Amino acid sequence: MEETEKKVENLQEDIKLPDNAYRELNEGEHYKPILLGDKKYPELNAWTIVWGLIMAIIFSAATAYAGLRFGQVFEAAIPISIIAVGASVIAKRKSAISENVLIQSIGASSGVVVAGAIFTLPAIYIIQEKNPGIAINVNFMQIFLASVIGGFLGILFLIPFRKYFVSDMHGKYPFPEATASTEILVSGAKGGNQLKLLLISGLVGGLYDFFMTTFRFWSENISTRMTGWGERLATDHKFVFNMSGTGILLGTGYLIGLKYAAIICAGSFLSWWVIVPLLGPYGVTETGVLMNTLDPQAIFSGYVRMIGIGGIAMAGILGVIKSAGVIKTSLSTIFKSNKNAADTPQQQVLRTQRDISMKIILFGFLGLAIIMAIFFAVGGLHMNFAQVIVGLLIVFIFAFLFTTVAATAIATVGSNPVSGMTMMTLILSSFILAAVGLNGTTGMVTALIVGGIVCSALAMAGGFVTDLKIGYWIGTSPFKQEAFKFVGTLVSALTVGGVILILSKAYGYGYAPGANPDDALVAPQANAMASIVQPLMSGEGTPWILYIVGAVLALILDMIGIPALAFSLGMFIPLALNIPLLAGGAIAWFVSSRSKDEEVNKARKNKGTLLASGLLAGAAIMGVVSAILKFAEVKIAMPESYTNSAFYNILAIVMYVALCAYLILHSLKSEKE
Repeated sequence: MEETEKKVENLQEDIKLPDNAYRELNEGEHYKPILLGDKKYPELNAWTIVWGLIMAIIFSAATAYAGLRFGQVFEAAIPISIIAVGASVIAKRKSAISENVLIQSIGASSGVVVAGAIFTLPAIYIIQEKNPGIAINVNFMQIFLASVIGGFLGILFLIPFRKYFVSDMHGKYPFPEATASTEILVSGAKGGNQLKLLLISGLVGGLYDFFMTTFRFWSENISTRMTGWGERLATDHKFVFNMSGTGILLGTGYLIGLKYAAIICAGSFLSWWVIVPLLGPYGVTETGVLMNTLDPQAIFSGYVRMIGIGGIAMAGILGVIKSAGVIKTSLSTIFKSNKNAADTPQQQVLRTQRDISMKIILFGFLGLAIIMAIFFAVGGLHMNFAQVIVGLLIVFIFAFLFTTVAATAIATVGSNPVSGMTMMTLILSSFILAAVGLNGTTGMVTALIVGGIVCSALAMAGGFVTDLKIGYWIGTSPFKQEAFKFVGTLVSALTVGGVILILSKAYGYGYAPGANPDDALVAPQANAMASIVQPLMSGEGTPWILYIVGAVLALILDMIGIPALAFSLGMFIPLALNIPLLAGGAIAWFVSSRSKDEEVNKARKNKGTLLASGLLAGAAIMGVVSAILKFAEVKIAMPESYTNSAFYNILAIVMYVALCAYLILHSLKSEKE
């Protein structure tokens, strides 16, 4: 018995990726994964299912809060991989690497389902707040069904493309997020210490944000408007420095890295420190009001951010155009694969090459079409037969066309331009639905539900290709990943529906009478969707000139090699939420460049990634707790006399510097791995 255990331990120590894992294969060369295709390994069992679903619930709540409150959705694959490894080491699981891939795959449904839901569906609440006289029905089932249907569609559309992306294009795509997660899973022997570090940093981030946002021990925003001269600068010259002190954004900035954080901030600086100050003395509103009488926030919200919307939409269009060749190549690969599969008995296909059968996929599409038709006809939308058919065609055509765009984006840069593609879907679908008689309030809700389904499908397709690539490198069973991805999606959709409902009622989006804009949910993508749909469906004026300016700017950026989506998002998201990203990115650069030994720099960067993931996850989870307390009308904040004091603002700066110091100093302590 002892001899067998020693063999297993030796096998775990020897686990490593083949030399050709990340490079293109030479002619006649084949990739052989860590887990061989002709052998069986523990994959799906009670351990993997329970842990996977726990991760799906926790990270669905955390990412939904982070996305709605601060406009940043973080990918859950890396922290889930770390937790899975740590838990397996503590529990002394044998050959745990195959189980951990499944835990990661099930749990990672959270991030993609959240992205699909919060980018579009909260726009219904936003329109309702902006127009209190309009009767708009928003309920849990609408959010849940749009999320789960879209998630299932994304899975079904991606499965036929799996072989093309993960096998045929081996080494041609870098798969940055999949690479990071795979490295964590393969380095599983270090999991116990990693889990401990993640829990400690999660506690630090959670308590920091909880004391700040719930108890209000110090200000959540650090701004030049804290001082008299700063207030005069904002009023007279429309210039303001403003940043959020939350740990979520600091951790997110570290994970994004300095390059993309700088590009996002460049867009924000252009909006806030160039265009807003220029419009201040020279701009005039459409009603003839001089903009020098407006607050900088009003100029940004009413005009400048529309340029960002145009840029985001153009970035999505460019993504589709660039991926036209991929769609064609992928389709030809699918037809060839299906022809070969028909000639090969299923039992002769290696475990690592077996997908859910095409017959089941087609039945799945049929089942989803029936559910959608019922949802459109009697689920509160009350569409007639012709409108139901049009709605189904919009969903299936756009989801199919953009699936490969989303997967290619994730495989190439690790970022999915789903918001831009969804905006394009909303604009086109709004025109089409209006043409078949759906306009006004009903048209707005219908367009957003349709857009929500498409958005969820694209987010799922982009996220799921990461899971399948991880499984390909390690050698797990694709058909098991595919089957239980549906379960993770179902649980994530249930969680997200409840969280959106609670957050929307607890905080609102800042448009209701008497609302405090500092407490409002930012929800930048949903705000953009509302800004697009409402004028199109209600016959109001649409700021096409501003959209076109943003589109032209995105086109120029793309021509000179600057990521147009990241820059445009920076123009759209408030300055306060972008500057902390730059702080986090700068810390990532600093800790990974202090030593002359690259191995030391790598170890420090990896430790910082772990700490940042903990700060982010802990703060987001406690943010949901804060929302629940606020929803329950539990008032525990400090008195107004304290929150108006100078000490309240000074302490915010001190605590933020302390949080940055924690991240820097603990990362620098790491030596060679």
